Amino acid sequence: MSAEFPSVRPRRLRTTPAMRRLVAETRLHPAELILPAFVREGIDEPQPIGSMPGVVQHTRDTLRRVAVEAAEAGVGGIMLFGVPLVQDATGTAGTDPEGILQLAIRDVVSEVGDQLVVMSDLCLDEYTDHGHCGVLAADGSVDNDATLERYAEMAVVQADAGVHLVGPSGMMDGQVAVVRKALDAAGHQDTGILAYTAKYASAFFGPFREAVGSSLKGDRKSYQQDPANAREALRELAQDVAEGADLVMVKPAMSYLDILRQVADASPVPVSAYQVSGEYAMVEAAAANGWVDRERMILETLTSIRRAGAEQILTYWAVEAARMIR
Repeated sequence: MSAEFPSVRPRRLRTTPAMRRLVAETRLHPAELILPAFVREGIDEPQPIGSMPGVVQHTRDTLRRVAVEAAEAGVGGIMLFGVPLVQDATGTAGTDPEGILQLAIRDVVSEVGDQLVVMSDLCLDEYTDHGHCGVLAADGSVDNDATLERYAEMAVVQADAGVHLVGPSGMMDGQVAVVRKALDAAGHQDTGILAYTAKYASAFFGPFREAVGSSLKGDRKSYQQDPANAREALRELAQDVAEGADLVMVKPAMSYLDILRQVADASPVPVSAYQVSGEYAMVEAAAANGWVDRERMILETLTSIRRAGAEQILTYWAVEAARMIR
């Protein structure tokens, strides 16, 4: 037993809820939370996502309402994903000024203005009939440079629609530089970039593919990061910051807290983390079976992500969690 015992008793600072609150090292705030939201073309009612209980594909009208709800709860931002009626080889719906995502951006911005930071996913996987994040070459691989041309077009139409931050998420080499150049050339110097810097080829993305109607066959291991590797995340960070990223992201969050900590320690710009669909679904499934205390699990997982260094957290519980911590 320590020679300092019994005079040193760390438990003194754990005795009551008020004491624990007073000395808490990590705090959650609603403004740090970002709500990912899906909007689907051609539906009249929200469509439940079976593998993500409580999450839906919104209509344009219900998306407006959830954006207002998020703003009223004090949530910091909303990340929009479009689900089009038609997918094709090059994802043309993603660059159509009247495409579902661009319409949704206009809807949300007109509804909440600057009360929320309105963000948009900048990727082709929702729009392509093959489900990959880019344009395919003749051999079936993803053509990095041809994809960058499409990303540049997407960035401009999303910025034209009024988005505050674009989120290039396809893990193409050079994507931040190309998007920044395109935005600046189109007069959108104030439109920011939330770069998906360390995005891993993760099994935790499974339910998301249902959410966006992905038709992916195979995998994305040739362009998303290998879960075995940590060091290359810092290389991606250095490249994205040099290319003009305003914020950077680690995705997934909970199984990559070590990566998040390393990125947070090294990054000169704000660091976000995405608590992804599979992480959400696991907690919801366990709670539905009565195996865990759902609300405690929600707050504990978010606290762990914040403690590891995330300054913003994308989570499907954003509105609910914001109400719990206010």
